Amino acid sequence: MWSLPDPVWPVIVLAAIQLVDGLLCLRPAGFIARCFEGVKWPRRYWWLMPPIKFAAAAGLIAGIWIPYLGAVTSGALVLYFLVAATMHIRARYLGRDFYLNALGMLAICVATFVFCFAI
Repeated sequence: MWSLPDPVWPVIVLAAIQLVDGLLCLRPAGFIARCFEGVKWPRRYWWLMPPIKFAAAAGLIAGIWIPYLGAVTSGALVLYFLVAATMHIRARYLGRDFYLNALGMLAICVATFVFCFAI
């Protein structure tokens, strides 16, 4: 496993996605609110999502220069989206949001981790 990402561009793209996702979670956009409701994520915890997304973006960007931070952050995002996919399955919320939001992001996070840090 590499201590710094190589190539760097997928890490930057994933960080940008997390930043935009965090901004969209500040006052949840309609599709995000529907997703939270669909998986039965309690409204009292919705405020946690922007700080998590912003921390992920910061960790990925800082991880370009700080050994292992990007790999740890990337791995944490894989776990985050595994949990998200599990929540979709448990709630039987398996529509478009499941495939685009949960599985799509899981695929991007796994690809980033594997291609930038593992091989």
